[in-house]
Amino acid sequence: MSDHPTPPRPSDNAAGAVAEQTAEAKQDSAEVLRKVDTSSRFRTDLGWWAWVIGGISIVFTLYHLYAALERPFNTWMHSSLHLAGATALIFFLYPASRRLLDAPATGNRVADILIGRGKGIPWYDVLLGLAGLGSNLYVFFDYTRLVSNSVQILGYSELDFFVAVLGVLLILEATRRCVGLPIVIIAGVALLYGLFGNYLPVFRHSGLSVEDLATGMFLSSGGGIFGTPIQVSANFIFLFLFFAVMLVHTNIGQFFNDLAFRLTGRYTGGPAKAAVVASGLQGMVSGSSVANTVASGSFTIPLMKRAGFKPHFAAATEATASTGGQLMPPIMGAAAFIMAQNVPDLEYNGLIVIAIIPALLYFLGAFLSIHFEAKTTGILGMAKSSLPNGIELLKRLDLLLPLVVIVLTLLSGMSPIRAALFGIGTGFILSFLRKITRLTPRGFVELLVSGARTALPVIAACATAGIVAGTVTVTGLGGQLGKGLVDLAGGNFFVVLFMVMIACLVLGMGLPTTANYVVTATIAAPILYNNFDVPLIAAHMFVFFFGILADITPPVCLAAYAGAGIAAANPMRAGVTALRIAIAGFLIPYVFILEPALLLQGTVSEMLIALVTLILGMVGVSAGLAGYFFGSANVVERLLLVAGGIALVYPNLWVSAVGLGALVIIAAEQKLRKATTSDQIAKELVEQKA
Repeated sequence: MSDHPTPPRPSDNAAGAVAEQTAEAKQDSAEVLRKVDTSSRFRTDLGWWAWVIGGISIVFTLYHLYAALERPFNTWMHSSLHLAGATALIFFLYPASRRLLDAPATGNRVADILIGRGKGIPWYDVLLGLAGLGSNLYVFFDYTRLVSNSVQILGYSELDFFVAVLGVLLILEATRRCVGLPIVIIAGVALLYGLFGNYLPVFRHSGLSVEDLATGMFLSSGGGIFGTPIQVSANFIFLFLFFAVMLVHTNIGQFFNDLAFRLTGRYTGGPAKAAVVASGLQGMVSGSSVANTVASGSFTIPLMKRAGFKPHFAAATEATASTGGQLMPPIMGAAAFIMAQNVPDLEYNGLIVIAIIPALLYFLGAFLSIHFEAKTTGILGMAKSSLPNGIELLKRLDLLLPLVVIVLTLLSGMSPIRAALFGIGTGFILSFLRKITRLTPRGFVELLVSGARTALPVIAACATAGIVAGTVTVTGLGGQLGKGLVDLAGGNFFVVLFMVMIACLVLGMGLPTTANYVVTATIAAPILYNNFDVPLIAAHMFVFFFGILADITPPVCLAAYAGAGIAAANPMRAGVTALRIAIAGFLIPYVFILEPALLLQGTVSEMLIALVTLILGMVGVSAGLAGYFFGSANVVERLLLVAGGIALVYPNLWVSAVGLGALVIIAAEQKLRKATTSDQIAKELVEQKA
């Protein structure tokens, strides 16, 4: 039975109005996503080509599901098929220029054909798609020769060299179209360094020929395009992205929103806190902070604005939460699988356990910032009648089962491939238990098509990130950068940490999560573990955190821009506010570098002490930035709260004690001031009555 009376059935006109509003909201969200997210700028006006691309996409998705079950090819051959299909689909779906996106025909048939306007796919993109397919299939069909001793003795043929150059150029162009210029520029600089690094006065290396560089990047499984990132993409990431797409298409993901609002909606600042929980849950299986911001924000941002939050704060809250979703196990923005490969002594199931504490601390920090902001502005929780019904939610609790199955399967020691398949199978079966989640035949086809399309930007980014990683490894640039940075910092560990943070924020701007991590892990992480006594997992988590936080760090804060587009807020102001809400995310990595016990690299007592002082420090910093602790704080109190919070965060008991003392003094002073004010008000009321 419901706690509330059943509402009257809306009239057909009312139902139509609701449906129309929902459709408009989705259209607005799609427009915002296309403005800020390159991966969403794909062709929709395809004409009869839609059938061709749909068929290729279905085959692409089914092949990956089959390969996960049967493993018909070795990793390199599987990766070449993975990249072959993706490259072709990218050129078919993504135009060369944003101006050509669904551009209407001008009436000049010759010009339209040459430029590529109107329905369908222009002839040059068809050729590029076929060239991308052919160059990767060349690797697949000629695999035996490419790994044989004859190539090592006789070298590569002229045809090999041509295919390698073509393959590298096509990957870079495909990545530019569906991911954006930043990572292509980084890869281009890496390639130029590989070719001309021997002419530099600093960071010099022996130099590589065009043939050695091209064949090393495209015809080798040890690094370059077919290195670890694309192998992990082919084996693991595609399956988990398909799992996330399935949750969306079956409406199982909507349950996360309902659960979040029921748990937190009635407390101070309820809509914003619910947005944090919902985005965290959805972010567990999402691979994009920008896409997550738009998908969740189209629902949560209007609610936050109606509750009284300013538009820029609502946008910043959603962006902060969605960005934090990339830090949440078990998926961690699809970067967890690559990180497990980069830390040899740590298996994937161990990694997701280690990552839980930092991720939860990040969301706790966002919660604290929202709580004090709501206290400052007097925003209360939502009415109980407006929240999802608790009994109905309990009846749908089984919808969490796919996520539970994945986590338990991973913790039991099974492979990520097996865990993803079990999760997909569980979700697929559950979808048939309710009409609202049930897939129709058309819905199933759309699911398979969306599974392929969603993975394309990630695949391209992984391939291009492989170029960066391969070049850095071959030329030894990583070691030289580390030595140069340490020398520049005068050997000061804290200065190096700060400079590595800045490097990760810059390198991560505009990059999707997987490529972001590959680049920062290749260039920045070795600086920490090669030159200082930093545990390997701590170094990788440090660069991972700050690479992700680039999405809410001005000036290129794409997640904040996406949220601002929905909230109709100033994008830069939303970015600065997101930076403030996520301040805990900027403190946590320093703590687990200085106190690795937070990453389970120490004793239980060390971990508990670090946790308590860090949480108290986050309270102080969040309260100081919001201007509210136990009451409104003046400028001096705000400065002392921030300083005390930072002192608490520093993993030294004496320093932390000073910080705690500052917080206690301010708390006592504010309580005393509040009590004095209350007594004064009471006295005035008595005098008025007299």
